[in-house]
Amino acid sequence: MAFDQFDNLPINWADHEDIAMKLYERFGDDFPEGKIYRIRFTELIEWILEISNFEGTREGCTEAHLEQIQAKWVYEWRDNQ
Repeated sequence: MAFDQFDNLPINWADHEDIAMKLYERFGDDFPEGKIYRIRFTELIEWILEISNFEGTREGCTEAHLEQIQAKWVYEWRDNQ
């Protein structure tokens, strides 16, 4: 199985790290640590729902998921500096 095929596996709300990696791929260094933590949750939800292999629903989202995704996104950003 090629590595690329893993990129297309379904993602859901509990897949915090996978979501964070997709967000970093999309926005790169446009959102450093300070900006990531200032993103409105309403905006963050929309960006997540736009991920091509994301299968979660808006109703399945919780504040705890969004906080974890932000934290993982910061770690992803730091790892790429």
